[in-house]
Amino acid sequence: MYVGTLSFDLLLGDVRSLKEKRSVVRPIVAELHRKFAVSVAETGDQDLHRRTEIGLAVVSGDWEHLTDVLDRCERMVAGRPEVELLSVRRRLYGAED
Repeated sequence: MYVGTLSFDLLLGDVRSLKEKRSVVRPIVAELHRKFAVSVAETGDQDLHRRTEIGLAVVSGDWEHLTDVLDRCERMVAGRPEVELLSVRRRLYGAED
């Protein structure tokens, strides 16, 4: 069994309230969950208007599949025009960890 996680640090565009922030973050979280069947949530910077952290996790029996899903999730978030991807932290865990 293999487990992979991603943590995205995002700068949001023209967002002036937490309500506007939710309208940007929720669709990203929903799309990641729907398209890639990952566990995903807003995990940090919840009290800031223009910053957020989104975390996701994937479990797989195949290392290649795991890294493919993580790569596709990262590309999807990086390609969103309404956010700027500041950093991504990736962690991979195998049977020996």
